[in-house]
This record gives sequence, structure tokens and C-alpha cells, in this order.
Amino acid sequence: MKKIININKIIFFVLITFVSCDSKRIFDEYKDISNGSWSKDEIILFQFDINDTIAKRNLLINLRNNNEYPFSNLFLITDLTFPDGNKIIDTLEYEMTDKIGRFLGKGFSEIKENKLLYKENIIFPAKGNYTLSVRHAMRKSGEVSGIEFLNGITEIGFRIEKNNNNDR
Repeated sequence: MKKIININKIIFFVLITFVSCDSKRIFDEYKDISNGSWSKDEIILFQFDINDTIAKRNLLINLRNNNEYPFSNLFLITDLTFPDGNKIIDTLEYEMTDKIGRFLGKGFSEIKENKLLYKENIIFPAKGNYTLSVRHAMRKSGEVSGIEFLNGITEIGFRIEKNNNNDR
């Protein structure tokens, strides 16, 4: 019993050390995709507060996928809603594999984590609550209707981080 307690303390210490070393993080949240199958109707929402309207920030969409993901790219539609109700809607495309079909991203197991740049060096224009919605826009080549269930996506995340050029 005493050995288990010591191991738990060590794991806790390592996790706290790892999390506290992330000095660039301002906001970082993940949402699970049920059964690793992302419905075309499922919109992933992230809500966050902004208090700094001076410093530049980088925004990233983090994505975890497994070997079930059947494509070499990924199309996403994002909708960033400002505190005053104004919106910016973007259609984004990201590469998911290299030229020979190996998944990009980091990870030693079947799960790969991709940090996808969404917006770079942005300054939020107003203080308040923002919402980012993310949905996939994948279609098979030559087909009009979207893929009903996109397999292989296990989690979607959103991260705001300090820009390396900021002194803050």
C-alpha cells in the first residue's frame, strides 16, 4: 500500500511540473468525439474570456486522430463569435499525412496529435466572452453531400497561446 501512495505522489508531481512549464498557454481545452466518429452535424464549441486587447496571440486547433482516419487532408469550418455578436467564418484545409501516407503529428502510439495553426499574431479587439465553433466539412471526391460520420478523430482542441514576440 505504501508503494502505491509513493507512485501516485510521483505521478502527481510529474503532471504538475509538466503543466506548469507551459508558459505560453492562455487557453487550452479539448472535447472528446464520441466513439472516434465525428458527425457532420456535430459542432464543437469553445468559450473563452479575453481580457488583453493589446498583446498578439496565436490560435491553434488541436486534433487527435487514430489510424481509422481515412483521408490525407482535413477540411474544417470555423466560426469565431466576438462579444458584440460579430463573426468571422473560415474554411480551412490541413494536411494530415505526408506524401507516402504516414500520419503527421506527434505521438508514439496509434493516436497522433496535430497542432494546426488557425490564426497567427492576432490581437483581440474587445474584452469579453468569445465562442469558437468547429465542424468538419469532409466530402468524398465528386460528391455533393458531406461525409455523415468522419471516423478516426478522437478529440478536438482549441488553444490560445502567447506569441513568441510578445514581452508579456
